[in-house]
Amino acid sequence: MLFGRSAEIAAIDDVISRARAGAGAALVLRGEAGVGKTALLDLAASRGGSMRVLRTTGVEPESDLAFAALHQLLRPVAGLLDALPGPQREAVRGALGLGGGASGDRFLLAAGVLSLLAEAAAPDGLVCVVDDFQWVDRASADALLFAARRLPTERIAMLLAVRGDAPVKGVPPLRLGGLPEPAAAELLDGLLEPAAAELLDGLLEPAAAELPDAAMPPAVKRELVTATGGNPLALREIVRRLGPGQLAGREPLPGPLPGGTRLFGEQVAALPADARLVALLAAVESDLDLVLRAAARMGAGKAAPREPRAAGAAETGRAAPHEPEAPGAAQAALHELEVAGLVRVEGASVRFRHPLIRSAVHEAAAPASRRAAHEALAALSEGDRRAWHLAAAALGQDESVAAALAETAARARDRGGYGDAATALARAAELTPAPHTRAVRFKDAATAAWLGGRPGQAESLLAEARGHAGGDRALEMEIAQLRGRFELNSGSAAEAVRILATGDSLDMLADAAEAASYVGDTAAIAEFGRRAAAFPEGFLRDVLAGIGLMLSDGTGHELLRRALDRTGELTEAAGFLWATAAASYLGEADLAADLAARAGRVARVSGMVGQLPVVLEFVATGERIAGRLAESQALSEEGLELAREAGYANTVAAHLANLAVLAALRGEEETCRGHAQEALAIAIPHRVGLRAGVAAYALAMLDLGAGRFAAAHDRFTAIVAAGPGAGHPTVVWRSTPDRIEAAVGAGDLEAARAALEAYERWSAQAGTAESRALLTRCRALAGPGPEKELPEKELEEALRLHANPYEAARTALLLGERLRRAHRPGEARPHLRAALETFRRAGAEPWARRAHGELRAAGESAEPARGPALDALTPQELRIAGLVADGLSSKEIAAQLFLSPRTVEYHLYKIYPKLGIGTRTELARLVVLQKAPVAGGGML
Repeated sequence: MLFGRSAEIAAIDDVISRARAGAGAALVLRGEAGVGKTALLDLAASRGGSMRVLRTTGVEPESDLAFAALHQLLRPVAGLLDALPGPQREAVRGALGLGGGASGDRFLLAAGVLSLLAEAAAPDGLVCVVDDFQWVDRASADALLFAARRLPTERIAMLLAVRGDAPVKGVPPLRLGGLPEPAAAELLDGLLEPAAAELLDGLLEPAAAELPDAAMPPAVKRELVTATGGNPLALREIVRRLGPGQLAGREPLPGPLPGGTRLFGEQVAALPADARLVALLAAVESDLDLVLRAAARMGAGKAAPREPRAAGAAETGRAAPHEPEAPGAAQAALHELEVAGLVRVEGASVRFRHPLIRSAVHEAAAPASRRAAHEALAALSEGDRRAWHLAAAALGQDESVAAALAETAARARDRGGYGDAATALARAAELTPAPHTRAVRFKDAATAAWLGGRPGQAESLLAEARGHAGGDRALEMEIAQLRGRFELNSGSAAEAVRILATGDSLDMLADAAEAASYVGDTAAIAEFGRRAAAFPEGFLRDVLAGIGLMLSDGTGHELLRRALDRTGELTEAAGFLWATAAASYLGEADLAADLAARAGRVARVSGMVGQLPVVLEFVATGERIAGRLAESQALSEEGLELAREAGYANTVAAHLANLAVLAALRGEEETCRGHAQEALAIAIPHRVGLRAGVAAYALAMLDLGAGRFAAAHDRFTAIVAAGPGAGHPTVVWRSTPDRIEAAVGAGDLEAARAALEAYERWSAQAGTAESRALLTRCRALAGPGPEKELPEKELEEALRLHANPYEAARTALLLGERLRRAHRPGEARPHLRAALETFRRAGAEPWARRAHGELRAAGESAEPARGPALDALTPQELRIAGLVADGLSSKEIAAQLFLSPRTVEYHLYKIYPKLGIGTRTELARLVVLQKAPVAGGGML
C-alpha cells in the first residue's frame, strides 16, 4: 500500500488512460533516493489492465555499455522487428546486437525504437517503465527520449524515474517529495503492526518485532518524520534499527539519524569477508556468472582475497578453462546477501534491493579493493565489459587499455551510440601515453559528442585535443575545421569564419565560405572564392570561385553554370546544397528550391549522420519559395524538433525564422512575432545574418499581407540597410519583389524603381521561367512609364511565365486589382477568383481576404467555392498524402519521416474521413489532381 500518493497515482492513471485511448504520453518521476519512485513505477505497471508492460532499470555499472538498457527493455518484443521499415529494422537489430546493419544514424535508430514500441502496443496498448533513468546508458536514453517526445498518436504510456536533477529534456516532470506527516504516520503505524512485521520478512530487528501492538507516540513520529523529511525508505530503515524503548518514546532516538548511504553502512560493515567481496563485485558488475567466477578468482572461501598487483599490471587475458563456473563459497556468500535483504537474483543478473546499498558497498571498499575487483572481472570478460573493467583497474596510462576502449567506442558509434562512444574515447584519450594519439582520440571523442547532441561536451573535448596536438599541422587543421563547424552550428558564425579562414584545403575553404554566407559577409565570401580558384577545376571549386566572382565583379555565371551542369554526378546531400547556392546566386530561386528538395531526399536515405536538421533548413526554405507552404511548415517543424534534440542552436533559429514567415503568410500575427523574436534572440548574438534577415522578412511580410504598406516598406528598407550578422544580401535579393510592392503601396515610387534596378542586375543571368516572371512583375509595378498607366501586358506576361502557383496568385491579385480600379470588373473577376482559390489552398488568409474584398468590389457577391478538400489536412497529413500519391507504402513513408508505420496508418485513418474517401487510390487521385497546373490555380 502507498501512503500519501493520491495525487501522483492520479497523474500516472491519467497518462495510462490517455495511452489506452490512443493519445500516448510520457512522464518523469523525479525525486531523491528512497522517496518512492520505484513503488510508483510498480503500481503503474499493474494499472494498465490488458496493456503490455515493458520494463528496464538503469544500472550504474552498465551506464557506459551502449544500448544495454535498450537491450533489456526490448528483448521481449524483438520478434516484432520484422514489422518495421527496412532501414529502421536493420538499425535496431544492429543496436541490439542481433546482426543488423550498422547505419550509424541515431535518428534512424530512435525512429526504429519508436516503431517497435508502437508495434508492441498493439492491440491493447503499452506501459513502458524505466527506473533509475539517470544510469541508463546514453545511447538507450537518447532513443527512449526521442520516442517519449513523439507519443501523442501512439497507445504508449512511458514512465521514467530519475534521481536528483539529471536532465530529461522534453518530458513533463512529476516531482516527488517526502510524505506529508499524516501519511508518514500511517506508514509508521503499518510498520509496527505485528502482521506487517511478518509480511516484511525480517525488515524489523527482533526487539522491534516484539513491540507490543500499541501506537507509536505522536512525538516520536514527528521526530522521525522531521529527521527524515518524510522519506519512506529512511523511515523503514531507521525503524528496523530502533529498540522497543526508542519506538515507544521511553528512550531518546540516536542522533544524528542516518541518511543516504549511511542507512546501510553498518549492515554492510558487519558482513563477513566473502559476502563483502561478492557485494563489491556486484557493485561494479551485474552479470551473475561473472560475479561468482570473479569471487572465486579473488579467493572467496579463503582467509583473504588476493591482493591487486602493481600499477599498470592489469591482467587482460581470458578465464582459465579449469576455473569453476559457480564456486560454492561465492554462492554461499551470495545466499548470505540475499537472506540479509541486500541483493536479489533476477535471471542472469544480480541486483541490489536499493541503489543506495550499492553505493554504500562501493564507498566502504578501499580504492585498491575496487581496482582488484575490476581486474578480476576484466580477466573473465570480453568486449565492451572487458574494456571498461580494464579502464577502471588501470593505474596510470596504458595504451593496450586505451586501444580496447577505442574499439568499444567504434562499436558504439557504428550502431548510432555517439554519446557512449564519446565517453569511451575520452577515457581512452586519458589513458593514452602518446600525445599525438591522445589528441586524435580527444578529437574523435569531440566529434562523437557533437553527433550525439552534446555540443558543450564536444567543445570541452576539442579544447583537450588542441592542447595535445603538439604542432602537427594536419591535425591542427582537422581540429580547427571541427571547431569552426561547431561554432557554425551552435555558436558565433563570425567566429566560425575566423577559425575556418586559417585552412588551406578546399573543404575547409568551403566551410569558411558557408560560414561567411551565414554571416552575410560578402567580402569574405569573395575572398574565399578567390582562394578556391587556385585549385583544380571541379564542382566544388567552380561553385566557390563562381560565387566569389558574382559578388566581386558579377562575372561568375559561367563557372556556376558549369557546376550546375555536373549535378548529375552528385551523390551526397552536401553537394546538392552547394548546387542550391549556385542556382540562388544565378537568381534562379525555383531551381534552387528543387535542388534543396533533392538534398533532403538524399539526406534521408544516405544516413547523413547528424546533418539532417541542417539540410532541412534549406529544404524547408526551398519548399516555401516554391509556394508549397504546407510542406515547408511540416519540414521546419520536423527540423526544429531534430535541431533542438541535436543541440544545433543556429539551426533552431533557421527553422523558427522560416516558421515565422509561414505564419506571416497565414496572417497569424502572434505566432509570427513569437517565432521571429525567438529566432532573432539566437541569430543576432550569434551573428547569423541569414537567419536574422529571414526573421525580419517575416515581420515585413506580416505587415504587407495586412495591407500596412508603410510599415512593411520601413521594414524592407531596414533589411536592405542591415550589415553582416544582422542581415543578408540573399534575403535582400529574394525579398525585392515584396519590397517593390510595399514601396508602391506606400507611394514611394522612387524607392521601388531603385529596388528594381538592383533586382535587374541580380537577375541578369537568371534563365528559368519563374525568375523571368518575378522580374516582369516587378517591372510592371515600378518600371518607367506614366504612373497611372495600367501595366496589363507585363502582368499578363508574368502570369504566363509563372511556374510557382503562389507567386502566380500574387500576380493575378495585382492584375485583378488594377483591372477593377480601371473600371473593367468583368476582366478582373477571373484573375481575382483564381488568386482567392490559390490563397485559400495555401492557408494564406490575409491574401485571401484581400482577394475576396477585391472580388466583391468587382461585383461578385456570392461566396466563391472553396478549393479542394486537401485544404483540410494538416502539414504532416499533407506530406503523407503526397508520399502516398508517389506510390510509397506506409513502411516506406515511416522510414522517410522518422515515424512508426502505425503512426502513418493513424494519419491515414484521420485523412480519409476528412476527404470523404476510403482508399489510397482515391487519395492519390486527389493529390495528383491538385498538383495538376491549371490557369490561375496552383499546386498548393
